[in-house]
Amino acid sequence: MKHRRIHLTGFLGTAFLFSMLLLAGNSVAQQPEPGNSRSIDSNKARVVEYWTSERRARAIPRDLVIDARGLGYLRKPDGSLEPYGHQVAAEAKKKDPTPFAKPPGAGGSNDNTPPSISEETMDPKGGAVIGASHTFSVKVTDDIGLKSVSFTIGFPDGSTTQTFSANAGADDLWTVTLSGFTDGAWNWWVVAKDTAKKGGNTATSEPVNFMVETGGGGEPPDGNGDTVANAEWTYGDGGKVQTAAGRLYFEMPKNAKRKGPWGAFVCSGTAVTDGIDDRSVILTAAHCVYDDANKAFARNVLFIPDQAGTTGSGTDLDCGNDPLGCWVPSFGVVDTDWTTRTFPDNIRWDYAYYVVAATGAHAGNAGSDDTTESLEAAAGTLTIDFTKTPVYDDGTPGANSIDFTYALGYSFNVDPDFMYCADDMTEEGMENWWLPNCGLSGGSSGGPWVQPMNTGTGDGPVISVNSWGFVGSPGMAGPKLQATSAKCVFDTAENTGWLEVPSTDGDAGVAVGCSL
Repeated sequence: MKHRRIHLTGFLGTAFLFSMLLLAGNSVAQQPEPGNSRSIDSNKARVVEYWTSERRARAIPRDLVIDARGLGYLRKPDGSLEPYGHQVAAEAKKKDPTPFAKPPGAGGSNDNTPPSISEETMDPKGGAVIGASHTFSVKVTDDIGLKSVSFTIGFPDGSTTQTFSANAGADDLWTVTLSGFTDGAWNWWVVAKDTAKKGGNTATSEPVNFMVETGGGGEPPDGNGDTVANAEWTYGDGGKVQTAAGRLYFEMPKNAKRKGPWGAFVCSGTAVTDGIDDRSVILTAAHCVYDDANKAFARNVLFIPDQAGTTGSGTDLDCGNDPLGCWVPSFGVVDTDWTTRTFPDNIRWDYAYYVVAATGAHAGNAGSDDTTESLEAAAGTLTIDFTKTPVYDDGTPGANSIDFTYALGYSFNVDPDFMYCADDMTEEGMENWWLPNCGLSGGSSGGPWVQPMNTGTGDGPVISVNSWGFVGSPGMAGPKLQATSAKCVFDTAENTGWLEVPSTDGDAGVAVGCSL
């Protein structure tokens, strides 16, 4: 049962830091008057009206990536890279990315020997016949250490390929289990990279042809098989995760002075279980709440849960054609360490929350109970697991392993479908979780990671959010929520008073300093 927020005098002054000083005359985020069950607050109605279909169509993903030099970029929908927090142009020639926070191999820059791929150990072998599911494997060795091994699958149409990161096992064997193959002639090859400096040395095997005979068809490797790179979420008719998760529209300034036009962006977020009566809380990525390059909170924030159910084609026209309508958050909450650093130096703190008033923040439909204004009552919630360490690198590949993790979100290029990837989870350095084959596109940032996932109900604990990737390489990183400041930031989202947060453009939020 939820309880009412109790304000502790003195707590706010010592526990966290406001993003800006509350100056006399500043407007503040206000809680709507109780008892006005179907009236939207005038300031929030302005936000709903602001997001015309034209403005929504111009919004782009806030898609952050890291290149081989460790520099951060905003990846545009056309694939171009815009420097983020610096002025260094992206390299004209793509290089293999160096994993963030991982040391180079012992061989250093003097090593020029590529990895050795034992092609005679490749499974399936040339001419082999497999079924709808198969564990691909190969033996790969290198004197100084391997950075990555990937398997590229060539489809029967001759023009489509898909690349999957392999998992290291005993005796130098690298494997990945793929499912959902269709009948026909396929091929695959191996690409291995070592840890030498300057991008490392790369070896590529010859393509191996194999046949698929399923005896009843199936789906391509991006369907509902074991390793899923990017597919539409169709389990359990969507389930709890589809109604709780949604698309976020918002604006960020194009310069630190906050003058001139603000840029329109899209991300994803999830309504999560909280313990306070007067609000709902949305979990997302910090880079979808606070612009760490220009030092400002987002403005004109709009949350649309279950946008996959939007009627019409493509980006929705207004809140009236969304199954649950739209909600306007009052403010955001991030860790101070996200605000005082700039991506990628702050990736471990890329989690944040939006706070939505229980009344006066909703426009449009509200599902079967059209009288409710509460986001969590209408959309439902998922629970964040702050206490249990997620499972990773358990050594068993596939959907039946306990480290198998689902990441979901609203990818920009398949609007308005709700998309997901699923993979065995590992670590990226000491700071992030990592899904090696995840191929969710821009717009999915801030969407939930669920482990374990009940695919029948679409339910499970949230253990991270979609955060960032490498340039020119598959995979998605997510910040750790357990044993970090994520719980402290969440507590601040629950307990901050409505009159304690400025609502002026760029200031509508709280940056909390949490010591662990």
